[in-house]
Amino acid sequence: MEVRSEGVQLRCDKLPAQVIPRTRLQVWFIRVCSSILIWTCLVQLVAVGELWQPRLLAGISNRVIGISKESIHIEKVPPPPSPPLLPPRNYTSNGFLKVSCNGGLNQMRAAICDMVTIARLLNLTLVVPELDKTSFWADPSDFEDIFDVKHFIDSLRDEVRIIKRLPKRFNRKYGYQPLEMPPVSWSNEKYYLQQILPLFEKNKVIHFNKTDTRLANNGIPLDLQKLRCRVNFQALKFTPEIEALGYKLVRILQGKGPFVALHLRYEMDMLAFSGCTHGCSEEEAEELKRLRYAFPWWREKEIVSEEKRSQGLCPLTPEEAALVLQALGFDKDTQIYIASGEIYGSKRRLAAIRTPFPRMMKKEMLLDPKELQQFQNHSSQMAALDFMVSIASNIFIPTYDGNMARVVEGHRRYLGFKKTIQLDRKRLIQLLDLHQNGTLSWDEFSDGVRQAHETRMGRPAPRTVIADKPKEEDYFYANPQECLCERTSCDDLLRSDNSTTIQ
Repeated sequence: MEVRSEGVQLRCDKLPAQVIPRTRLQVWFIRVCSSILIWTCLVQLVAVGELWQPRLLAGISNRVIGISKESIHIEKVPPPPSPPLLPPRNYTSNGFLKVSCNGGLNQMRAAICDMVTIARLLNLTLVVPELDKTSFWADPSDFEDIFDVKHFIDSLRDEVRIIKRLPKRFNRKYGYQPLEMPPVSWSNEKYYLQQILPLFEKNKVIHFNKTDTRLANNGIPLDLQKLRCRVNFQALKFTPEIEALGYKLVRILQGKGPFVALHLRYEMDMLAFSGCTHGCSEEEAEELKRLRYAFPWWREKEIVSEEKRSQGLCPLTPEEAALVLQALGFDKDTQIYIASGEIYGSKRRLAAIRTPFPRMMKKEMLLDPKELQQFQNHSSQMAALDFMVSIASNIFIPTYDGNMARVVEGHRRYLGFKKTIQLDRKRLIQLLDLHQNGTLSWDEFSDGVRQAHETRMGRPAPRTVIADKPKEEDYFYANPQECLCERTSCDDLLRSDNSTTIQ
């Protein structure tokens, strides 16, 4: 081929046909390598973004991996970062404290708070508590099935060392026999310092096989009382599974409006234990008596039901509870959540509440059976759901002052003195009997019920102390007054005329 330019003649050989494709292949090869390099860098940026979570890299990460929700108008909000752990308390441990809690969920809850406090007082290492599996409820749940064990350990690390299990050398299968004992009920710190601590000089492990009410209500140093509160209100979190379902229950109820949580303690175990058979048939009363004799740790066997009822020592029946609610001014539009297990007599007895209060609800009515399936036959886990709903309710009304009633009452005080109606059962029984025999008209009965409870609405009040009679004085966990006046004067808070307005 000849090319002429400005009088110069050039001769060029014909270019090979393969030159052009090779040049293009090189270009494409460079582009592919560049793309791989860029994507590698972006992947590294994503990894760094997920690790450090700066705003810029988080935005890039979302775009690269395609999780942006713009198309459906949903923005993913990252959970707030966990607060940094407090440094662990540095101390020489005097030994290991192993504890076996007894009773239902809330009795065990209070006991765990006490055991942490005792371990702190004696500079011990606490083993994660064992829960009761042999009581009436026969619940096989372990601590970690109900409570967030990691949070429990981490949140208290600045106070006491907590381990999940004893070191192997202290296990029974290796021949080690710990000292087993129940500490004396309602004991103060002097008992533990003077009588329990010396035992650790000979025994590296002591096993408390009973833990209910083993620490006094009063006369305990302020720092230890505050530690009891810290365990109760902060360290004992339920598992994520329980919390998720509990919050769902609360959202459903709140979506329907304000609601009352009625702790209707009319359950077989309570009736058998207390001997209260008012409203039961002869066959039911006999069944409850046989059950009472079947459990050796229920010491009182022969009980006169009507005598206990007249003293206010029995839970209200569903029929009595319905009359009291109406007398207090609740009408048919009131949403009532029944916070309890299986009511003795089931639907037949609950009809006494459902008739005047058609908006009566139970967790089994609000949730899909599949959602509750994992908690079936685990009474403590089911009780945890009722606990959460009771804490969140607008008004809480227990029909018996058992452990759940008192622990929930104290928790509601801690949350700002949320309204709790503390029923005066002895006075109520008098009024109920007078109304039912025709002595009192409905208006007279209703006025009497309201007057009896004007000052029993969970207002701030000092805890009642009765020397040498701890069972009769106010329970610490029902009114933890040492923990309720962080930001104000306790004298101002606990004035008798102080009240709380709750919508």
